[in-house]
Amino acid sequence: MQLDPNALLELAHAKMPFGKYKDYYLVDIPEPYYVWFKQKGFPTGKLGMQMQSMYEIKLNELESLVRKIKDNYPKPSK
Repeated sequence: MQLDPNALLELAHAKMPFGKYKDYYLVDIPEPYYVWFKQKGFPTGKLGMQMQSMYEIKLNELESLVRKIKDNYPKPSK
């Protein structure tokens, strides 16, 4: 399996495209929101994978690392 070196950087800059937390950075969305999606099912595609990753990050109390990446490194260009 090949890991994308920009995946964490993209995750740090990813925003929610819909719902109650539209336009919030994924890292800034409260953990209970991710717990709800974990129970109901994450969306398909890249957003769902990012949300699952953020769920694990928050579960393990690592969101401060993602915030540091967001604050100190520019958003990757596509």
